Amino acid sequence: MSYPGGLLRLFLEPALSEGRQVTPSEAQDHYLRHVMRAKEGDAVRLFNGRDGEWRARIEAMTRRAICLRVEDRLRPQRQEPDLWLLCAPIKRTGIDFIVEKAAELGASRIKPVFTARTIVTRVNHQRLLAHAIEAAEQSERLTVPVIDPAVTLSAALQQWDPTRRLIFCDEGGGAPEIGAALRAASPQPAAILSGPEGGFTPAERELLHGKTYVLPVTLGPRILRADTAALAALALWQSICGDWYEPLR
Repeated sequence: MSYPGGLLRLFLEPALSEGRQVTPSEAQDHYLRHVMRAKEGDAVRLFNGRDGEWRARIEAMTRRAICLRVEDRLRPQRQEPDLWLLCAPIKRTGIDFIVEKAAELGASRIKPVFTARTIVTRVNHQRLLAHAIEAAEQSERLTVPVIDPAVTLSAALQQWDPTRRLIFCDEGGGAPEIGAALRAASPQPAAILSGPEGGFTPAERELLHGKTYVLPVTLGPRILRADTAALAALALWQSICGDWYEPLR
């Protein structure tokens, strides 16, 4: 919820427009009162992923609720890159870290996928969503990525829309380097698939290589940790195909 060097930013679900009253969630209420020591008259910035970013002011604070009055729009809503991340959950806090950093890097949807070598058997969806919201608040983006329920890799592929390219981070060898592959590929909606600790099994690699919408790539000559690989691929896609890229003038 905090924002370095400027007004506090909060993500709220309600519609935002000039003069509208909105109420922060219970967690945001607690944060405003007890962490930020906010008081009536303080300004905050609000966004909901649809209406842009707005300045609001704390109009009233009672024991039961905080009332925010929306004042003026600071930034219009803009289109963001349509990039998904499919990643195998990794042990301890690894999946939390991946979701947080993927949100900062601009992923629009994050789908945890269970593979044959995935060690983690459960994913806390609400905790991942909370990490995504906090990362969006801190990184200045105007949307929060969708966090899908975890599914098996086979289920994800069965439901796949073939018009979306699936960029498969294939550590098994023989795939083109990701930068060259992305530059040569035609523009279309994309997703990145990153594997678990221990990598994909031969059967999974064979399954993926058999899909026409899958683009196998390598991330270079070194073996990367699972979390490093996912984030490196996101950063490379953003720099070549996404909103980090600016054509030479």
